[in-house]
Amino acid sequence: MIWPAWWSWDLELTPHVEKRMEDRGFTEVDLRAMLGRASGQRADRVEGRFVIETLHRGQPWSVIVEPDAAEELLVVVTAYRVEQVKA
Repeated sequence: MIWPAWWSWDLELTPHVEKRMEDRGFTEVDLRAMLGRASGQRADRVEGRFVIETLHRGQPWSVIVEPDAAEELLVVVTAYRVEQVKA
């Protein structure tokens, strides 16, 4: 996969994702590892944001990011486990 230029920018964590880390049981190290093994990205419902598809502990996760071009930062908004729908 070809990643956009913002993929290599430094990360900035929002207070929201920091709270979610505590609630959902992952750390900044886990988050950086998730981003390091990302398998894809797509536009989010919110304009200017992207969904990063990854795995954490063998489960699919989504990490929502928002590139800040003015500061050249990749702002991490939130991260959550993707619930699998059973057929």
